Amino acid sequence: MPTRSPTSPAASDAAAPRRDVFLVGGTGYIGPRLAGELAARGHRVRALARSGSEARLPAGVEIARGDPFDAGSFVAAIPPFATLVQLLGVPHPSPAKAALFRSIDLASAKASGDAAARAGVAHFVYVSVARPSPVMKAYQEARAEAEDYLRSLPFAATFLRPWYVLGPGHRWPYALLPFYWIAERLPGTRETARRLGLVTIREMVRALVWAIENPPPHGVRIMEVPDVRTAGR
Repeated sequence: MPTRSPTSPAASDAAAPRRDVFLVGGTGYIGPRLAGELAARGHRVRALARSGSEARLPAGVEIARGDPFDAGSFVAAIPPFATLVQLLGVPHPSPAKAALFRSIDLASAKASGDAAARAGVAHFVYVSVARPSPVMKAYQEARAEAEDYLRSLPFAATFLRPWYVLGPGHRWPYALLPFYWIAERLPGTRETARRLGLVTIREMVRALVWAIENPPPHGVRIMEVPDVRTAGR
């Protein structure tokens, strides 16, 4: 059964203990921002990176070599009792990329889960997707299957479920904000508008930091869009 955090997502622990954090997908859209914030807060951060992508990571982040689709290639680089954060996925998802959602998003999540289980990871943080939604069915199905797989493994987990993360290069949905404002105030559309709401890259990074610094004691914790928006405030 999903579990909620023992404290509110709005309560940030300013004295969080130093943690070992291993990032898969750390050179993508969210990863460099998250890595920099974690390092600035005193955590030891190690990121899986392919040759040529290291420059995207901020100073203070350790580099691990390996294939994100082959658990055996990077399991030895994961510190015991670490937090593994799985961020890897198809950039700019669209219905035309349905096959890639299984060969990249799902395959990398399973490989990360296998590596985490073998390394003795204490907490697995997975960026999933909000659902159900009338669009992007293949994307939702791949992420749901990844969640199911991760639930079967022997570690506590946090699944964050944003719908769309606004930020540099990801700004076109700003035009939809007036429609979201209206939908969130109408009883018939309020729940859907909140569940499929937009979050900013700043909110996403803050929520990830909060999840890492406040792991659930066991089981799976789900953070939907409203939780992502308020975590760590």
